[in-house]
Amino acid sequence: MRNEELHVSPDTRPVSPSAERNKGSIADILKRVLPDHGTVLEVGSGTGQHVVHFAREMPGLIWQPSERDESSLQWIRQWMAVETLPNIRSPLRLDVTELPWQAGAAQAVVCLNMIHIAPWSAAEGLILGAETILGQGGVLFLYGPYRQSGVATSPSNEAFDRQLRSCNPEWGLRNVEDVARCAILHGFGAPDIHEMPANNLSVIFRKR
Repeated sequence: MRNEELHVSPDTRPVSPSAERNKGSIADILKRVLPDHGTVLEVGSGTGQHVVHFAREMPGLIWQPSERDESSLQWIRQWMAVETLPNIRSPLRLDVTELPWQAGAAQAVVCLNMIHIAPWSAAEGLILGAETILGQGGVLFLYGPYRQSGVATSPSNEAFDRQLRSCNPEWGLRNVEDVARCAILHGFGAPDIHEMPANNLSVIFRKR
């Protein structure tokens, strides 16, 4: 989430407006790149809106949400309690930098809008953790705003990058090339990149 203000639904669930806007377009890409069956670990599930939508749209997959703080884990539980979908597991506490992950094997790892609002060590931890739980052909799916060849994909993303760095000098939009180099170093192939609405990218790696 882009440091936005959350809304509250009538049943007190937190609602991220951006998650509501982008969940459909992200699901469309996920349906094309994820397997039909297996376990998908979502890293940084936020409010839980995305994982609930994905579980409904892709019922053949088992979805494992995760977050590192208790307040977010409670938000996910609220969404799960209302939706009661059988293919979502209880949310897992997960800090990507605490290796090894206690998540078990998965066929895919999905992480949305995280690595630009965290230090670079979180991106490295995400890739290292995914390397350990994914088998050959496993998918690492990243989504969010990026730089390409050092240039932000839009003026609004450039302004967003400045805002992030003013909040924390270790935050900011990552270069796709830097993420790809790290992923390739840790057993993944070259990325498959899809342009998304609102100047975001879906960046997909497969484990070699």
